[in-house]
Amino acid sequence: MDKKSVLLIIGGGIAAFKSLELIRLLKTRGIGVTAIMTKAAEQFVTPLSVASLSGNKVYGDLFSLTDEIEMGHIELSRSADLIVVAPATADLIAKMANGLADDLASTTLLATDKKVLIAPAMNVRMWQHAATRRNVAKVTRDGVAMVGPNDGEMACGEFGPGRMAEPSEIAAAIEAQFAPAARTLQGRKVLITAGPTHEPIDPVRYIGNNSSGKQGYAIAEAAVALGAETVLVSGPVSLPLPPGAQVMPVETAQAMLKLCEEELPCDIAIFAAAVADWRVAAASDEKIKKTGSGAPKLDLVENPDILKTIATAKSKRPKIVVGFAAETENVIENAKKKLAAKGCDLIVANDVSPASGVMGGDSNTVHLVSAKGVETWPRLSKRDVAQRLMDRLAAMLSAT
Repeated sequence: MDKKSVLLIIGGGIAAFKSLELIRLLKTRGIGVTAIMTKAAEQFVTPLSVASLSGNKVYGDLFSLTDEIEMGHIELSRSADLIVVAPATADLIAKMANGLADDLASTTLLATDKKVLIAPAMNVRMWQHAATRRNVAKVTRDGVAMVGPNDGEMACGEFGPGRMAEPSEIAAAIEAQFAPAARTLQGRKVLITAGPTHEPIDPVRYIGNNSSGKQGYAIAEAAVALGAETVLVSGPVSLPLPPGAQVMPVETAQAMLKLCEEELPCDIAIFAAAVADWRVAAASDEKIKKTGSGAPKLDLVENPDILKTIATAKSKRPKIVVGFAAETENVIENAKKKLAAKGCDLIVANDVSPASGVMGGDSNTVHLVSAKGVETWPRLSKRDVAQRLMDRLAAMLSAT
């Protein structure tokens, strides 16, 4: 990693203080850092602090004659191996998406011919606003990589997505950008399922589960970042739509299977949804009332096996089919059985027992089970799991 360098653009947000730790982490990895600070960023951290940690001059004024003589925005934009925007505020992302250049940071971003990685940070309402979603989708389509944002408590007291990724996560994403033979899925189609299914009992009740959809949505974001045409068939969740992905909402397993079959052929199919195994044979058209004679009898029938149906299809089978095994005991043993029974190429197995915190949480510990054996990954954020998985699948696809 020696001799690699980063141009760090620090935007104006409370998360700017994390940029100091990020600089420290990069320096310990042998990565040089030169920084640009927006005027707003200087309200949260001082240029002196940034310069002291980076060991380099901090730039900020587009019209400073001294800066232009030493290193102008054109030279700044092309001197580093990677440009990192952290925090990437809603304002900076909007400027990137629309080609605006009214300060040194935005002018440098417009003039660069290098890869750009952004770490968004903003209030949850700003992150979920339609304008921000459009802008994020634009920059993603333009090839900008993204790490985060995470769910968490905001400085304003609200909770939700919009919190900047931790410096360690950003540093890992930077190292991934420097990894040799970076993968791409340009020109490839990836189909992903996510979330639970809701199987109706009557108009107000259903059979379901606690799946949040976070892992499947993170996989969709990672697929988009690699340039894939990404189709996400999603059960009912409360998550922002992944920018750049085509999202197709469904309620039931039967509807999910129908949409998946309609999206074939594809190159990679990843079935991360927690599909209900059973449904009521005949759901009531009216709300079932209490009668005082005990609970009603529900006749259950098996739902279609979406993973097996696609994995064993005689025509239009995806080149790579990946299933998920959410287990509460004997995780690896059960995943091996599922791999053999379903006919897929890979099983991503995880422990979803209550003590694991995986269901609804932001991290995951997974085991990749294939015909070649078992590979266990350390506990990672679900976004890191998604990025690793998609990079692995891209490599597998290029080898076919």
